[in-house]
Amino acid sequence: MRFFVSVLAALVAGAPALAAPASGADASAGELNPQELSIQYWAQKSGEERFDPHMCVYGVFLDKTGQHEEARRIFERCASHGNLNAMPWMSYLEENGYDRPSDPAKAAEWDKKLSDAGSSLGAFNYGLDLLRGHGVTQDRTAGKALIDKAAADGDTTARDLIAHDYDPDSVTPTADLAHYHQPQF
Repeated sequence: MRFFVSVLAALVAGAPALAAPASGADASAGELNPQELSIQYWAQKSGEERFDPHMCVYGVFLDKTGQHEEARRIFERCASHGNLNAMPWMSYLEENGYDRPSDPAKAAEWDKKLSDAGSSLGAFNYGLDLLRGHGVTQDRTAGKALIDKAAADGDTTARDLIAHDYDPDSVTPTADLAHYHQPQF
């Protein structure tokens, strides 16, 4: 969650660029809101052969406005070009299944890729996947090791999880419980 907040906070400065194009632009002032400042422009660019890293920030806005397929195209493209900020978004899309069925295994793969790239967020998320056995075979020892690594790298949520004896429920919002718990019979 902190990733989403930090990305959105960083993007707020660019929010005026997302305004709808003005009608009747004054030719002497130039084009006031060029098409390349719109999220639809960048969604379209995500399918082109040439990669433009500027598109990566627009995936957030596409996702948050319900344009999940377009967001996925952008995040997949950015992640394939090494953008670590796109990887948790891919995990999020795979987990929640907004534009296709939920796939916890693919979500865990993205968490692992991010962890393998040295990200404390990736270590934390993949550690939780392993602790829960969600999308991967449960391995509490490996999960704890990744949580410990994330905490050593400064992740405060990982430190909270450790303080609660690695109980995933201590850091998982109630709204997410359906993802991680099977009904008890």
